[in-house]
Amino acid sequence: MHRFNIAITLSALVLMNFLHGCKTEDVLPTVSLESSEARFDYNEGTTRVYAVLNGPVNRDIPIKIEFGGEAILNFDFQISASDIVVQKGSDRGYITLVGIPSTDTAIKLIEVFVVAEPENYIVGNDAQITLEIQNCSIDRDGDGVPDCDDDCPDIPGPPENNGCPWLGLIFNEILYDPPPGINGDANGDGVRQPQEDEFVELFNSNPDLDISGYTISDLDGVRHVFPPGTIVPSKGSVVVFGGGSPTGSFGGSIVQTASTGLLSLNRGGDVITVRDNQGQVLAVFDINDFFDRPAASYSRNPDVNGEFELHPNIPAANGALYSPGTKLNGTPFLD
Repeated sequence: MHRFNIAITLSALVLMNFLHGCKTEDVLPTVSLESSEARFDYNEGTTRVYAVLNGPVNRDIPIKIEFGGEAILNFDFQISASDIVVQKGSDRGYITLVGIPSTDTAIKLIEVFVVAEPENYIVGNDAQITLEIQNCSIDRDGDGVPDCDDDCPDIPGPPENNGCPWLGLIFNEILYDPPPGINGDANGDGVRQPQEDEFVELFNSNPDLDISGYTISDLDGVRHVFPPGTIVPSKGSVVVFGGGSPTGSFGGSIVQTASTGLLSLNRGGDVITVRDNQGQVLAVFDINDFFDRPAASYSRNPDVNGEFELHPNIPAANGALYSPGTKLNGTPFLD
């Protein structure tokens, strides 16, 4: 009995000594990387790369970084220091990347990543970023928008669309099989009703567009007629639910319910068509090309320009099953 008590006492002493020796400052910080600009100019353009810790530190900590990718250090760009130093009392530090003047017309990638230093910090999941360096005096497609500001540097487009061509009124997201249970309450009215929670999201890649009298139809006929005064702003969206009482901000998008009472999208096979008020076909979505019971929406990845993918499988969606009226990550289309 005495031997058992001694063993317990010794174990308790060891645990107390261990706990006493483990101080908050002994816990290593986790580091991630951020940048002030994802794209900068060869001609002495700059961007900052930040090392961000998960809390202030009690001593200076140098964060070692390395570079990869197509751009070459000291040929395409220079750095203000080889390490990023996070000073005592702070949770971040930075270095500056500066472009080296060049006539190169290529867009080059710069991979920046943290080198492991197990005695100083833990390398987090976000400890690598990709930057672009390019020549902002170049306009490859001749549309008057410098490549640095051109989202489509090889395809001419108007300045008001960041140098990209207008795509028209397009399908961006469609939910024809609402998930089971309350997760299927896509219109936010507190009730999961399969036909009412179906929705179609259209994006306006045009200047402001009056879609009064435009229609959404399926193989059985017209399901929705856009009422007078429906003007979708440039780079904005309109969402049409099957019914119910849509509740929420939906990213500030225009929200309507089907004028015939239901969209009645047939997950077993249907074709959804948008026509203008003259009957001209503007956009088509063929459900037959997709899984019949996805229990989530299909959305373009990336928004507007990408191909359709199952919404929760897209990293930017963070597992969300749908995002009516917003981008994949839940942010508004319009700032």
